[in-house]
Amino acid sequence: MFKRFKKWLGVEGVKLDLELPHEIRADAGKLSGTLHFYSMSDVEVTEVEISFVERYRRGRGKEKLIDEYQLGSISLRQKIAIEAEVPQSVEFELPFRVFKSQMDQFEQKNLLTKAVSSVAKFAKNVKSIYRVEAKANVTGTVLHPIAKKEIDVIL
Repeated sequence: MFKRFKKWLGVEGVKLDLELPHEIRADAGKLSGTLHFYSMSDVEVTEVEISFVERYRRGRGKEKLIDEYQLGSISLRQKIAIEAEVPQSVEFELPFRVFKSQMDQFEQKNLLTKAVSSVAKFAKNVKSIYRVEAKANVTGTVLHPIAKKEIDVIL
């Protein structure tokens, strides 16, 4: 009974890992990567949702604001049978579009505007963190595996 409860919660279920490049150019338009699945028992993954997210932070202290923007997402609706103790891999391509703020556009004009923009970003404590998230739906479990990995985007 305890074994069935652990399987229902996904404790010894599927472990999910993302393999991505460390950095990518903002104008690339697509991100290629690989999903790695590991499991201690035979299971079936019915769907994997992958999304590319920008976490945009600005301000300090009580003035701090944080927004998240989805830059792209895909849903792999294929059944993946994962055997016990046998790693399984699935490759994917994620189309995305990075939106540039007015400050980023101003920064790219020339060397002088880049310096001015860098000082303004430092003063306002502006920072963007990019990450890829993957969530797999596993048959018979309540808690589905999630993998997150940060990636550097070159604007």
